[in-house]
Amino acid sequence: MRDPNVFYLTGKVQHYAWGGFRYIPELLGQPVTDQPSAEYWMGAHQSAPSLLQAAKPQPLNAWIAEDPAGALGATAAQRFGELPYLFKILDVKDMLSIQVHPTKSEAEKGFARENEAGIPLNAPNRNYKDANHKPEIMVALSEFWLLHGFLPETKLRQVLTAVPEFAPLLPVFEKDGYFGLYKTVMELPQEEVNKLLRPLAERILPAYREGSLQKEDPAFWAGRAIDNDPQGINNLDRGIFSIYFFNIVYAQPGDAVFQDAGIPHAYLEGQNAELMANSDNVLRGGLTPKYIDVPELLKHTRFEPVHPNILKGELIHDGQERIYPTPAPDFVLSRISLQPGQTYRHTSEAPETWIVLSGTGSAQGPGDSLALAKGATLFVPYGTAYNVVCESDLVIFKAAIP
Repeated sequence: MRDPNVFYLTGKVQHYAWGGFRYIPELLGQPVTDQPSAEYWMGAHQSAPSLLQAAKPQPLNAWIAEDPAGALGATAAQRFGELPYLFKILDVKDMLSIQVHPTKSEAEKGFARENEAGIPLNAPNRNYKDANHKPEIMVALSEFWLLHGFLPETKLRQVLTAVPEFAPLLPVFEKDGYFGLYKTVMELPQEEVNKLLRPLAERILPAYREGSLQKEDPAFWAGRAIDNDPQGINNLDRGIFSIYFFNIVYAQPGDAVFQDAGIPHAYLEGQNAELMANSDNVLRGGLTPKYIDVPELLKHTRFEPVHPNILKGELIHDGQERIYPTPAPDFVLSRISLQPGQTYRHTSEAPETWIVLSGTGSAQGPGDSLALAKGATLFVPYGTAYNVVCESDLVIFKAAIP
C-alpha cells in the first residue's frame, strides 16, 4: 500500500482542427502557435494517459495498475478496475460533429465486434475505441453554445412549418415521428441533401455574412457551418438538419449540462470543463470530416423530445465548493472557490483530479506541499488528507467519484 500524497499531473493537449489557438496554451503557460489546441486531457485513458510526477514519473494508468486499491480505494478498484473518469478542458472555436454516445452494454458489444473484425484501434473507420459508456457533464467557463437533444414536438413542428425548404419533411414527422424524420434525412442520397439544403443555404448565407443573425437562431449556426465548409454549397453536410431539429442551448459561465447515453448533441462555441466516463466512443452524424456510420448512429440515438436542464450546482463544504451531481456512477465534478487566507480541508474519498483555473495557493498533503497557480494539474489518490491554502483568489475544478 502506498503512502497517500498529492502529485502534479501533466496532461495531454489534443490538437483537433475545431479547437481555438489561445485559451488552452495560455491556461497552461505554453506558447501560442499556429496549431489549434482543442482539448486538454487529464486522466488515464490508454490512448492519451497523463504523466504522474512521482519520484519516478510514469503514465497515470500504469501507476494506478500497480496498486489499484491504493490509488482508487478498494470499492472503486473492485467496481471499475481503473480510473473511471476522463477530465478535460475544451476550447471550441468551430462546431463539433453531431454525435451520440453508446450505453455501457452496447459499447461492450460494439468493442468486441470490431475487435473480432480485426479493425485496428486507430483505424479511421473504428466506432468503438473501448468497452465503456460515455455519459458526460460540462460546466461552461465562458458563454457556451451547444446542440442538445431533439426539440419538443410542438417546437419541431413549428420549425418544419416555418422553414420553407423543410415542407416535404413535415408529413414524414407527422406519420413516423422523430425516428422516421431523422432516419429519412440521414439516409437521403447526397444529391437529395443538396437539393433540399441548397435553397436554404442561398437564403441564409447573406444574412450570416452580414452579421444580422442571432445565435439563438439555427440559421446562424447553419450559416457558419456552410460558410466554413471548403465545399460550400456544392456538397452540403446533412448535419445541418440536426442544427434545426435539436435544441440550441446557451450556458452562462458556471452553468452545467449533463448528456447521457443516446442524447444527440454537438458543442458549438466556447470553453468548458468536461468530465465523462473513461471512454473515447463517439458515433458521428455530420458536421465532421471524420468517419460517419449512420446505421450505428440511428441504433443508439434516443428519439424523444428533450427539455434542456441547465444545472446550477449545489454549494457544499461551507460554501467553498459547488458540486454538480448527475446520475452517472463514474464521476462527479465540482468547483472549489477560495478567498485569500481561506483553507479548504478534506480527505479524498475517491481519486481526485484537479486543475487550477485562476489564483495562487498551495496544496499540502501528508508528504508534500505543492504550489498552486493557473494551469497546475494535480492527482490525489484515495484516502489522502490535504489542505488547500489560498493566497490569491483561487478557483479549482475537481473531478472525483460520487
